[in-house]
Amino acid sequence: MTAPVYNTAMRLLISCLLFLMLPLFGQATDEKDAIAATQKMFDAMAAHDAAALRAMLLPGARLFSVRDERPPAGTAGEDFATQIGALAVPIVERFTAAPKVSLRGRMAQVWGEYEFLRDGKFTHCGVDSFNLFKTAEGWKIAAISYTTETSGCKGH
Repeated sequence: MTAPVYNTAMRLLISCLLFLMLPLFGQATDEKDAIAATQKMFDAMAAHDAAALRAMLLPGARLFSVRDERPPAGTAGEDFATQIGALAVPIVERFTAAPKVSLRGRMAQVWGEYEFLRDGKFTHCGVDSFNLFKTAEGWKIAAISYTTETSGCKGH
């Protein structure tokens, strides 16, 4: 091969590889943005900011919890935001390790172990599972499912 033909072939090959890798860069950004949405939810909870919580939720969003052998319990997102906004004590919820993210188009699931502190004291841990959809305003939470556990918690 002559140098100009070789250079053209290499440029074409590199361009094709970069084009094929573009979705991977977009996916990494969407993963980070989905995790950021869950962190924004935790931050709004810590600030007792009901308006910020409502802004993170899709209309009709629901929360479902399971504790011990009790049946799962559901709460409307609107009620959750009101309850958190009315709390008088500091609360902190945080992931205890990097959460896992699954993406498919404009749908994401963020799943991770968490711990919950009330008034600076550990109360429980568990697993949070956030179901999110990407909207024109960014990632919004459609549902949160979580466990509430008091034993077997990392670091406690």
